[in-house]
Amino acid sequence: MNENSSTKLKNGDFCNVIGGTHQGKTGTVQDINLSKTGHITITVLQENGVRFKTLGKNVEVIKK
Repeated sequence: MNENSSTKLKNGDFCNVIGGTHQGKTGTVQDINLSKTGHITITVLQENGVRFKTLGKNVEVIKK
């Protein structure tokens, strides 16, 4: 996912993690932040209730 498409993330989107430590997991975007270094960070809530943080560039939005 490139930087332009990660700016289209919004709270409530269903996403699939395509890179990083949590690769292969899916969930709902909850919290979108811009870090001091300029990277987009998000919190993802999985269906089982577990939350994790990842970079916005590591996810793709799944259309339902």
